[in-house]
Amino acid sequence: MAKGFGILIIALLCASCKTNLPTPKAIETNEPSFAYKQQMENLEKGIYFRGSGNEPRWSLKISEKNIEFTSLKSGYESLSGHHTEPLLAMDANVKMYRVPITDGTMIVQIMQQECINTMSGDKSSYSVRIEIVKDNKSEFFNGCGNYITDFRLHDIWVLEKINGENVTSANYAKEIPNLEINSTTNTFMGSAGCNRVGGDIFFERGLLRFININSTEMVCADNNNEAVLLKTLQSTAKYKVENLRLILTNSLGNELIFKKVD
Repeated sequence: MAKGFGILIIALLCASCKTNLPTPKAIETNEPSFAYKQQMENLEKGIYFRGSGNEPRWSLKISEKNIEFTSLKSGYESLSGHHTEPLLAMDANVKMYRVPITDGTMIVQIMQQECINTMSGDKSSYSVRIEIVKDNKSEFFNGCGNYITDFRLHDIWVLEKINGENVTSANYAKEIPNLEINSTTNTFMGSAGCNRVGGDIFFERGLLRFININSTEMVCADNNNEAVLLKTLQSTAKYKVENLRLILTNSLGNELIFKKVD
């Protein structure tokens, strides 16, 4: 009897142990997310614009070397051609790429306007229209897209020069101006030398603008030159990243040079 009771106890303990084991769904995997894979592809291939659409599903990738189009539509599964410089509209932010492909031409039009994905409801800043011309026949694909902000901007930058002149702490009331740019959220924050500043960045290929700039309103000492900095920052149109420097210029030729510190 005692022996049978002992076996029963052991059986119950084993059953209890099994119930504490994690189910297959609870086991975590190290599989990278879709967003991470896409980000790595952007970096490796230099992709600066992505577009997509539905009915049928399609996707577009534009890099400095190639323009690639894929879709689920028979005969249009995978098309690509060498990168070409786009034609620009005179009165709107519209770009048109005309890309020679095998047995035809791919025409990609990108227009700055809010676009909503017809299935997910996600909002994008650009609408995309693609025309594939083969055998004198055209097939059209419509959808949305966004520019991929240059990952090199994602850092902390300290002002080094304004219009060729070195910046020192004597030029500013509290500290040398600095910016922290987040290329994922397209935002920035930092110091103008006395007041704290922040806002958004507008990015397209080769183009960078600081917009919606807000600032605290502290009273600053007379030796503060932040007004000059903010005026130049607000008019920034182009940028370069080289030798650990971020170089911002505007249409008047004014220049801000920031040094990477992080």
